[in-house]
Amino acid sequence: MIKASICTIGDEILIGQVIDTNSSSISLALNEIGVKVSRMVSIGDERNCIIGTLARELNENDIVIVTGGLGPTKDDITKNALAELSESTAFKMDERQLEIIHNLLSARGLDVLDINIAQASVPDTCEVIPNRLGTAPIMVFRFDEKRFGHPATLFSLPGVPFEAIGALPDILEDIKSHHSLSDIYHRTVMTYGIAESALAKMIEEWEDNLPEDMHLAYLPNPLTGVRLRLSIYGSRKEDAERRIDAEIASLKGILGDAMYSEMDDTLEGCIGRILTENGKTLSAAESCTGGTISSLITSIAGSSAYFLGSVTSYANSVKTGVLGVAEEIISRYGAVSSECVAAMAEGVRKLTGSDYSVATSGIAGPGGGSDHKPVGLVWIGVSSEKGTETFCAVFKSNRKRNIERFASTALNYLRVKIVNELK
Repeated sequence: MIKASICTIGDEILIGQVIDTNSSSISLALNEIGVKVSRMVSIGDERNCIIGTLARELNENDIVIVTGGLGPTKDDITKNALAELSESTAFKMDERQLEIIHNLLSARGLDVLDINIAQASVPDTCEVIPNRLGTAPIMVFRFDEKRFGHPATLFSLPGVPFEAIGALPDILEDIKSHHSLSDIYHRTVMTYGIAESALAKMIEEWEDNLPEDMHLAYLPNPLTGVRLRLSIYGSRKEDAERRIDAEIASLKGILGDAMYSEMDDTLEGCIGRILTENGKTLSAAESCTGGTISSLITSIAGSSAYFLGSVTSYANSVKTGVLGVAEEIISRYGAVSSECVAAMAEGVRKLTGSDYSVATSGIAGPGGGSDHKPVGLVWIGVSSEKGTETFCAVFKSNRKRNIERFASTALNYLRVKIVNELK
């Protein structure tokens, strides 16, 4: 299995001024062609640190991809550090990149300065892949096994995401032409409603019996639940797919309704597909979630085919005046109650004519709670012509996270009801 390390260079990343998006894009691309990323490293703008870190990464990996530090200004020191690392004795001018520099700057109406021309000057130990999208060339350093105990290649890319990602097709082609690659196969299973620790206990026996070359990872997210990622490295894709399919079938029998998708997915995406496939429609009545559920649902392309609309009934007067919730329900049970969300769900379904509806009312915080109804309490109602069900949950977090959990939990209860009724 060919291993790679992805390194970013620049103090701006280490101090949090710039978010590194290059590494995730490069990692995804490498996985697609069968290269396993072993590490992601961020390095500051310090020559010895750059040289030492890259030497270590080359010693432990077949491929090192570096982004950043190739600008025209004096603080960009990567090129000189790479010259020292590769034991370069001189610099050479790459005429192809020089022509691109002239063309790019002329098209922008800018003068070509000495510092721009200097970007086309590269260590004599590297090969150059012209950067058609910017002024800094892509440098390729190839080291034989005498240096690091195995053949190793370092690619140096500009840090600008548009240029770095634009260079990827050329980088991937170079890797494929110089390495014999194995398949990497990943599959993701989506679960909701079981905490990560409880889920691990629930599937412990199944996990313990996985084949040695099959790896399981837990990836929790408050909006989508716990993702379970199964991976096989180095096996033929067809064989890996068949074996993982068998394990997922077994897992499905353990998790039941808690498993909502056999691919990287979201609750709103899953619900949208089910509604579309069955020609059903949906509406929402939101109080404490303030439109979050509707926003999630409409984030899916094509949701206009099944989502009819929603009412954000934050005020009790809207619950009674628009949704038709009886004033007696609110005065007797309160807006945060089973009775209220049931009436809200039924009211919006009647108002829009949808097949299904979901409603929420709760206390997101930080104030407004009581001993009987604490902060983090949410009541959820889901309704169809077959009946209305209500559910209660309590979360203990800040306002933003509570609202997110309210919305995702409501979507999950809605999903379960739709699936069970359409079986």
